[in-house]
Amino acid sequence: MNFDDLLKIMGTLRSEKGCPWDREQTMESLKPFIVEETYEVLEAIDRKDPAALKEELGDLLFQIVFQCQIAKEQKVFKVSDVIESIGKKMLERHPHVFGNAEYKTSDEVLLHWEEQKIREGKLRNSILEGVPKTLPSLLYAHKLQERVSRVGFDWEKIEDLFKKLDEELKEFKSSFDSKRQEEIEDELGDIFFMLVNISRFIGINPEDALRKTISKFISRFRYIEMSAADQGKKLSDMTIEEMDLLWDEAKGHK
Repeated sequence: MNFDDLLKIMGTLRSEKGCPWDREQTMESLKPFIVEETYEVLEAIDRKDPAALKEELGDLLFQIVFQCQIAKEQKVFKVSDVIESIGKKMLERHPHVFGNAEYKTSDEVLLHWEEQKIREGKLRNSILEGVPKTLPSLLYAHKLQERVSRVGFDWEKIEDLFKKLDEELKEFKSSFDSKRQEEIEDELGDIFFMLVNISRFIGINPEDALRKTISKFISRFRYIEMSAADQGKKLSDMTIEEMDLLWDEAKGHK
């Protein structure tokens, strides 16, 4: 089966003799599925599971084909237009590969991309424009910080970030003691923003780091649940000390 076969399957599903559910879908109704499939791809990558990744990439590709089919029916664009558009964009944004330009570092490449976006009208008044506001907050903050760092608005050394984080923690504790909820929320946001800054500065994606920690938490808590069940106990009947012991056991199981 090839790409054209997949397009024919999609066309059949949307035809009068196709699937009622598929025919009812709109670009807007499919938005949650695009997000869901994207995160399932990320999860497969985190698990280093090639078989799962192959399947999840297929699911994500199908969502792209679905959107293109609807656009074709509305006479807006076809999948071939999408392919042509991205192909042209990659050629234009890589003149050091497909042309005569010379960029020796990744930073030079990224700077060219931003300049190209300005020429394309993607960034109008600010270097911050063009970052999707619908991104998860950690990733959104990371992308914004990346943008401003390219023009030199950045920290010089990691020690400065640690010092600033300490300052933010002190301000949070002070606002917490004052019990001013709005101020507490504001200071807590500053802490998150600084943690994102630190992660970016040392080359770690904060969204990936937190997702891996969440996965680790789920695995360890599941160990507590299963261990309690093996002992014939309910979690609600266990003390925090008993659960802490199982948590420490779970940390020893990879």
